[in-house]
Amino acid sequence: MSDTSSPAPRGLDLPVLFIVATMMIEAMGIGLIIPVMPALLQEVQGTADLGQAAIWGGVLSASYAVMQFLLSPTVGNVSDRWGRRPVLLVSMAVLAVDYVIMALAGTIWLLLVGRIVAGAAAATMSTAQAFMADVSAPEKKAQNFGLVSAGFGLGFVLGPAMGGLLAEWGPRAPFWAAAVLSAANLALGLLILPETLRRPRAFEWRRANPLGGLRAIGALEGLRPLLMVWFFYQVANWVYPAIWPYFTQAAFGWSERAVGLSLAVYGLSMAVVQGGVIRLVIPRLGERRTLALWIPYNAAILALIAFITEGWVLLALIPLSALGALVMPALQGVASRIASDDQQGELQGVLTSIAAVASIVSPLAFTQAFGWATSGPRDMPGAPFLLASALMLVAAALFWRSWRAAAEALGPTRS
Repeated sequence: MSDTSSPAPRGLDLPVLFIVATMMIEAMGIGLIIPVMPALLQEVQGTADLGQAAIWGGVLSASYAVMQFLLSPTVGNVSDRWGRRPVLLVSMAVLAVDYVIMALAGTIWLLLVGRIVAGAAAATMSTAQAFMADVSAPEKKAQNFGLVSAGFGLGFVLGPAMGGLLAEWGPRAPFWAAAVLSAANLALGLLILPETLRRPRAFEWRRANPLGGLRAIGALEGLRPLLMVWFFYQVANWVYPAIWPYFTQAAFGWSERAVGLSLAVYGLSMAVVQGGVIRLVIPRLGERRTLALWIPYNAAILALIAFITEGWVLLALIPLSALGALVMPALQGVASRIASDDQQGELQGVLTSIAAVASIVSPLAFTQAFGWATSGPRDMPGAPFLLASALMLVAAALFWRSWRAAAEALGPTRS
């Protein structure tokens, strides 16, 4: 196919900041509503049963992740055909309207529809990553992917804090705030966001679904085993959001406030690593050595957390555990360099889908492990972290087996 668009414009600092802001606002929209979901679910159900509210909260979270899994490859392929700009702008518009619907929802079923729609619109994470791939030199891709992750992480720090403050005006106030943020970002995008797609690719339904996209991307020499590394890393890393509140309360007796503070510290540490430290480490070590060192590092940190007996030690360890976030952008950087320019959206869609599967599987596995380890005479609240450490070691072993194929696919000048 001939190149039908102009080369990506230079001086894209403002649009790159817009992409980072988009990911931050998306994460804030998720985080804003976390503090008020129990009260809102109780309100729409007309019951004070917190357990029933929690069950529906799990259903809403799962529906969100399932939609990301199903639609991320479709959205990525759409952006490879019709461009990054329209996909991102439509997503912002849909999210703004969706938050208004959820703010007005009077039934649990309308809330469920709202989370389904939000999960579909949030599948544009793959398009944001493809945008970054478009505007980044090969040696800068991993660093710029880290910026996107840093924006997302910062949003998770700010969102719950703002949601807790806004809750004073009722459980629906954070939804209105999220709608305003999305609408403001849409207006900014209309003004400053350029189109960066240089080589449009024909849209094919057989590739625009999780399995079809996985087959197409997995067929690239050296990439399929890296996708397995990505999966096991994502599953293991999801132990933090899946177990943290339960683990810290069981092991240290932390209050909800202490749990929230620790998560804020973790989010800030992640933002520092992915927005700054990554720019020091990956250019010096390279992606291969970064992955070779930091995947086992993650496994060691997870195992250490399992045996900590003092809460202050865990707090001190949080910034060190955040250094493990170097793995994700390094893996994305290698995968992005293997894929061609007209497959970046498709690739990021597949990676997002795999991460979505992890976000469905991991909470089920780790909460079951926690329940088993803390029932009866057993008192091992750290058991899920041992399981996560074992899964991270699997990712490390798969990486060592897969790197030769990845290096051959990159070629001597790219690996």
